[in-house]
Amino acid sequence: MNLEDKETLNCCCTSPFFFLWHPQIHTVKSLVTVKGWNNKFGSRTSQFRRMATPTVVIDDHCTVVDREKRRFRCNYCGKEMSRRCRLQNHLAGIREKVLPCDEVPAEVRAQMKNEIVRRKKAVAYTSSNDHCTLVDEKKKRVKCNYCGKEVTTCYRLKNHLAGIRENVLPCDEVPEKVRARMRNEIMRRKKADANTSSNDPCKQNGSLHESSQPSSKKRKHCTTIESGLKEKDENTQSLIDPKQLNARDAGKIAKVAEDSSSRQIQRCIGRFFFENGIDFSAANSPYFQKMIRALIGCGSVVYKVPSCDDLKGWILQEELKASQEHVREIVDSWGTTGCSILLDGWTDGKGRDLINFVVDSPKGPIFMKSADVSDIVGDVDAMIALLIGVIEEVGVQNVVQIVSYTTLGSVDVAGKKLTEKYRTISWTVCASHCIGLILDKIAMLDPWRGVLGKAKDIIKFICSHEIVLKLTRKHTFGLDIVSSRRIGSLTPFLMLERIESQKMNLKNMFSSLEWKKSTLASTADGMQVVDLVSGESSFWTEAQMLLKGSIPLIRALHLISGGDSKPQMGYIYETMKQVKEQIKEEFKDNETKYQPFWTVIDAIWNNQLHKPIHSAAYILNPSLFYCVDFNDDAEIKDGLSHCIEQMVEDKRARYLTLLQLDDYMQTSGTFGDGNAIDQRMTISPEKWWSLYGVQCPELQNFAIRILSQTCTGALRYGLKRSLSEQLHMNGRNRVEQKRLNDLTFVHHNLRLQNAVSISKTDYRDIFLEETDHPVYEWVGGGDVKESVAE
Repeated sequence: MNLEDKETLNCCCTSPFFFLWHPQIHTVKSLVTVKGWNNKFGSRTSQFRRMATPTVVIDDHCTVVDREKRRFRCNYCGKEMSRRCRLQNHLAGIREKVLPCDEVPAEVRAQMKNEIVRRKKAVAYTSSNDHCTLVDEKKKRVKCNYCGKEVTTCYRLKNHLAGIRENVLPCDEVPEKVRARMRNEIMRRKKADANTSSNDPCKQNGSLHESSQPSSKKRKHCTTIESGLKEKDENTQSLIDPKQLNARDAGKIAKVAEDSSSRQIQRCIGRFFFENGIDFSAANSPYFQKMIRALIGCGSVVYKVPSCDDLKGWILQEELKASQEHVREIVDSWGTTGCSILLDGWTDGKGRDLINFVVDSPKGPIFMKSADVSDIVGDVDAMIALLIGVIEEVGVQNVVQIVSYTTLGSVDVAGKKLTEKYRTISWTVCASHCIGLILDKIAMLDPWRGVLGKAKDIIKFICSHEIVLKLTRKHTFGLDIVSSRRIGSLTPFLMLERIESQKMNLKNMFSSLEWKKSTLASTADGMQVVDLVSGESSFWTEAQMLLKGSIPLIRALHLISGGDSKPQMGYIYETMKQVKEQIKEEFKDNETKYQPFWTVIDAIWNNQLHKPIHSAAYILNPSLFYCVDFNDDAEIKDGLSHCIEQMVEDKRARYLTLLQLDDYMQTSGTFGDGNAIDQRMTISPEKWWSLYGVQCPELQNFAIRILSQTCTGALRYGLKRSLSEQLHMNGRNRVEQKRLNDLTFVHHNLRLQNAVSISKTDYRDIFLEETDHPVYEWVGGGDVKESVAE
């Protein structure tokens, strides 16, 4: 008996809100004929036989793909797997080394599950259990009662007792009667398997014929190629040129089947389409097929290049299941770390107000759903009802905070009222959005508004004339002085920083003979720009002053967006404090120069960004709390007390949390251990608490949930909004709408997975990342676009 036949039934509980995001439409297919006892189990003992009742033959629900490797394909979803027991778990919806089938009829699922339960009950009657002792139930390890040897799986134990050397040493002390009985049982089972194999209609002349599969279950993308390149489906593409194959090579490619490796390659291509939002019709382009061949080169692999139908059919469904499995794994972690609901709102080109909902946690972000709020954008009660629905889908007990993208309108009002209903949930505003507001207000101050205006005049003049643009690129060694950022507030300051860094090159350009010979040198605009760049004006001095006060804010934006790959909730308080200190230092403690910047920062921090949860995270961050310069003021202490009062509902747990807080502040117990002290600065705060806060379980749980959260919104992940906009357009039938629902879910979650993997290896700040969107305000309109692109 295999290990899969003996493992304990473990039905996976799926999160209820997940299927609200992606309800699956199950097609109830006709139930196959109920037959007698399955041949696979014909070798059970007589006691086992008496317990058996008629059951569904599993062969009626699968197609044999590879008899030698014992690979089968589910007739309902097309998933391939090895061993019948895994297929039975797949059909029964049991997660044991295989994903459940979402398309199997309910009647078949129930019968398969009942069969597994009966089989597991019958395990107690097998003869091997009388000769072993269970050692480790989790690892399925048993010990032989005769020699004391420990083995895994019942199959190895039977071979051990029978004296058969098959991945296990024989037992030398087993009685001869027991050895003979075990050997006979193994032989009966092998004989039964052989009979099943010989009776299989799918195996003919040593080959697998797809035509043996019922026509109702046949899939267009599952065409099996029997004789190399001659019998290929017309849509099946070769990755090598048949003309380049000699007779010997052609002989090696005697059979090309769409096996698991081929399907994986097609799924990889599908992920590329889904993640980048590429139109499926591109798969029909001959240039796409040539590109795939060129990538593979002269290899000896022949397989089916996915078509448009494949991409929107079985490949999309496979990736949907993979995304759902990824989401389930992340959902399971929310009970420990909690999570944050991130709101990503925008107005599209048709004037519709849309919101994407992303759930973020240390395990990773997942896309939940999107909503068109155009009809309720001014209705606070309707907005509250929408947010309540989202919270309940995620689970009130899991949500630590909601991070908004705005401080205006009904969204902000609804959020503040929402915290009255859910006292354990904090309502915060995206820190990157708040820093953008700070930069916007600084840009409106005098004299900085004039400085940015002059910088705009310089860039607009250069980009509006092709001759000047080419001359500038020549003197700046190819540097493009125009760049766009995802956050518009950054663009003016980063463009100013770019032209300031090229000050000498620009001066050399405007003093060159090429410039002086041009007709533009004598124009009014040309002379004005020359005066700004090369004259005696105060432009460069003022530009440097503005950059001293703004660059620290841009650096802070990079940091809180994940620049050091740590959740930034525990650092936002200290980060904004350091921004102010850096600005003060840049101006050499001259209060008249740095105070205007401080005033703007304090206004946004006090009125919009700062919340009690930020103060609590600041105190609970050991890398900051134990520093000599820790800012221990009343505001921070009040914030921590407020958080404990609101977030810890149980009175006893709240009392213990406050009591244990003294141990943390006094560095008592494990908090004062050598390793705990050494790793305060080297590991993330939430991990530090998980390692060294065991003696204070209530405070540990509270600290981990707060320090595991982010302080920025969904914008940091750079989700493309075009699919969400298409999703809320009318005029589709149900099939098309469901496909677009699935595609949107897969697209966003693939991008989120990709964003996390990049941040762990090669961090890229999405806010500082350049985009290809033209900045017409700075470059001078539609005519500029062509010259900039040259």
